Formats: sequence, C-alpha cells, structure tokens
Amino acid sequence: MNKVILMGRLTRDPEVRYSQGEGSMAIARYTLAVDRRFSRNNDDQTADFIGCVAFGKTGEFAEKYLRKGTKIAVTGRIQTGSYTNKDGVKIYTTDVVVEDHEFCESKNSGGSEGGNYSGGGYSGSSSGRQEPSAGDGFMNIPDGIDEELPFN
Repeated sequence: MNKVILMGRLTRDPEVRYSQGEGSMAIARYTLAVDRRFSRNNDDQTADFIGCVAFGKTGEFAEKYLRKGTKIAVTGRIQTGSYTNKDGVKIYTTDVVVEDHEFCESKNSGGSEGGNYSGGGYSGSSSGRQEPSAGDGFMNIPDGIDEELPFN
C-alpha cells in the first residue's frame, strides 16, 4: 500500500502549468513544510520540505485557493522518478502525488502569511440575514430564541 498523509504549510504559491493538447490538464507543484515531532542530536532543522504535485481538478483547486503560508492536510501517494539533466547527470526525484487536500485552519487564524480560503466567516441569523461571526468559530445567536434551540 502506498499512502501518505501530511500536514504543513506551503512555502510559496503553487506553480501551475497546463498540459498540451485537446484535454489540457492543470499540473500544480508546491512544497509543503512539515514540522518534525522530535529533533535528533540538536538538529537545527525542525521541518521537512516535501514536494507535492496535484493534477486535474485538484491542481485547479490549488491554483485557485492555495497560497504561501496556507496550512493544509494532504493525502496522496509517493512517486519516484528520474531524469538526466542538461549536464548528463541522472537526477532522482521523490514527490507526493496529491489525491486530496483540506484546509487546516480558517482564514481568520493567525500564523499564516497567505490568503487562506475558508468556507465563510459569516453565520446565519433567525431573520435570514447574514451577520459576521464573532471570529471564534461560533455562531452568534440572537436574544429571544431560546425556545427554538434543540438543547439547553
């Protein structure tokens, strides 16, 4: 079984290209900085920088919503390969082919440089109007509707 699950922050905006031909497909490449749980022998490096590549709709999603500093969780598989560079040296590659990615924090969360996408920032009210949420992830509940709530 070849399954990878990572959580980290993008080190830069994704680099997106489109394949040639009739059925052109998005190919997004980005690097994920993944914190290490422990450091060995007082190692200064506390994160690993892992190359990721997303194809098709997943690549288009990366192009549209992912930015430098965005914290995401990625599931995918390891893919290795090699090529010969212009100097005739064989280069070996290891990438995570992304099958799915999810946001790990809201747009309003601190610690991120980039413009994260979140599913809202607004919560509904009993009047049907949209009101800004308190910013803590909880919905504002207007006074006087205690009898309508399904819990006490």
